[in-house]
Amino acid sequence: MYRNKQELLPDETIEAVSQIFKALSDPTRIKILHLLSQQECSVNHLAEVLGISQSAVSHQLSFLRTIRLVKYRREGVVIIYSCNDSHVISLLHQAIHHAEHD
Repeated sequence: MYRNKQELLPDETIEAVSQIFKALSDPTRIKILHLLSQQECSVNHLAEVLGISQSAVSHQLSFLRTIRLVKYRREGVVIIYSCNDSHVISLLHQAIHHAEHD
């Protein structure tokens, strides 16, 4: 038996980490987060750049908003999205760097 007492993570932390990795496990969400890490974007702009429907983008943004990885603001009738978690964006950039320099 081990003499050192090992500490388990709280369930809330495990769930939060799981949601972050779930967000980063989807190619469309990776693309969205990568684009938003470069500049704020509207749903229309994201849909155009990604070549997918606005409803598909909105669906992914809804998930990312739920776990607070993106935030939004209104400019008239247009909603502008941006990143809301620099730690996760750093993790994403590190993963991209790792994948590109394998």
